[in-house]
Amino acid sequence: MPVKKGDFVRLVREKFENSVEAKASDVRLSNYVFDTKGEILEVREDYGLVKFGRVPTPNVWLKLEQLEKFE
Repeated sequence: MPVKKGDFVRLVREKFENSVEAKASDVRLSNYVFDTKGEILEVREDYGLVKFGRVPTPNVWLKLEQLEKFE
């Protein structure tokens, strides 16, 4: 089931590593994007704008297929 606006998600490391998005990102990507619950604030085409928990960081656009619902 695809994720949508308002869903709580996490970034799946296996789907993110070696992707175009990973290669365009800082190599020092913090573990919080894989371990912390994020909320999808907006969806545009294949990407979702994700706000991660209480971590004081900017929101980030991530490919929807690399996200899974946070259980």
